Amino acid sequence: MKQIVLASKNVDKLKEMRRVLGSLPLEILSLTDFADMPDAVEDGSTFEANALIKARFFREQTGIACLADDSGLEVDALGGLPGVHSARFAGYHADDATNNQKLLDELAKIGVTESAADYRCALAFVDTDGTEIVTDGKICGTIKTVARGSGGFGYDPYFYLDADKTMAQLTVDEKNLISHRGAALREMVSRLTEKFS
Repeated sequence: MKQIVLASKNVDKLKEMRRVLGSLPLEILSLTDFADMPDAVEDGSTFEANALIKARFFREQTGIACLADDSGLEVDALGGLPGVHSARFAGYHADDATNNQKLLDELAKIGVTESAADYRCALAFVDTDGTEIVTDGKICGTIKTVARGSGGFGYDPYFYLDADKTMAQLTVDEKNLISHRGAALREMVSRLTEKFS
């Protein structure tokens, strides 16, 4: 069975990805399966560029086909920020709580309590034979300064799908059906099914 490395140590993200990729004839590994793995330098200016940087880097490091994502939040009122810096909006070692606080602080500076926003995801697959496949997904919503829900991760408690419901109020299966990462993953599964069939 072909091995593939998911280029992440984020437990929640890995759970989402494994659930969708489970239908493929693959042995799915993650970066947690490798000791002392260095970090890729994500210096791309787009989600697609960063996903490719990570997939190429970890394929080279492990010698195994790699699937990497880069995803984040783009808030209209903040000119598209945090964008590609979503995971480290409050600093390189920031966590969800500090990133969310930074988001709230930035909105408060401009006197905004809600704004149109998008979640974006780019997925890149780099195989050992050099094949590269990139897919993407997007979901539109509204960022509000009142958190709701305890599920999900990242900015999910502040990302409203409608007037009352946030991404953090969805089950994993519900989220995969509509999320930016879910859309990119479904397209990737379709492309990989063609490749491995």
